[in-house]
Amino acid sequence: MRTPRNEADNPVSKQIQRPGVPAKKPKALSRVPSEATLKRRQRQMETKRSAIMEAALDIFSRYGLHGTSLDQVASQADVSKTNLLYYFTSKEELYINVLRQLMEVWLRPLQAFSVEQDPVEAIGDYLQVKLELSRDHPAESRLFCLEVIQGAPLLLNELRSSLRDIVESKVSVINAWVAEGKLAPIEPHHLIFSLWATTQHYADFRVQVEAVSGRTLDDPEFFAETLANLKLLVLQGICPRS
Repeated sequence: MRTPRNEADNPVSKQIQRPGVPAKKPKALSRVPSEATLKRRQRQMETKRSAIMEAALDIFSRYGLHGTSLDQVASQADVSKTNLLYYFTSKEELYINVLRQLMEVWLRPLQAFSVEQDPVEAIGDYLQVKLELSRDHPAESRLFCLEVIQGAPLLLNELRSSLRDIVESKVSVINAWVAEGKLAPIEPHHLIFSLWATTQHYADFRVQVEAVSGRTLDDPEFFAETLANLKLLVLQGICPRS
């Protein structure tokens, strides 16, 4: 008759510990991050992405796409190149994202045009906002100018789609103002091009403006003087004639 083994001798219930081999530690249960932790991580990612975009804008606007390296951008943004590539897979992708962001900033005031507005007031306000953008965001304007001068190789599709759609919608608004007798007869495209040219000149040719006049839009008096004269030039040209 076989003697029954006790529980301690059961190889199934007892794991044999081999000499010289450390015992395995039980696996820790994975913890689901709290909502606060997830929000903190999201804020950190957004902050890092913004730092990369800001550094890229500064360097791209000075050296262009081909004169800029990802190492330069990563160094200025205080991140590793590997970390930068987590957010943007290539220099070209980073460049296009910077351009898209600045286009959104520059076009936002134009999108506000509506038939219900008084055109003189709307265009006067637009001149002011565009001058403020030229004063506060000159690097964005210079980068966009540089891309367009080079033939917009990476932005041409954006210009032919989203930009064109926005402009055409505002052409309809300007034509409606003309039809209602609120503006003198004028071809809307040329009006929009003139608004862009007169305001962005103070950002794109900031060095020239300062060299000739000794002043920039950072000077509140020069800003007010510039705005008053642009309004005089533009608005008197488009007001209805008796």
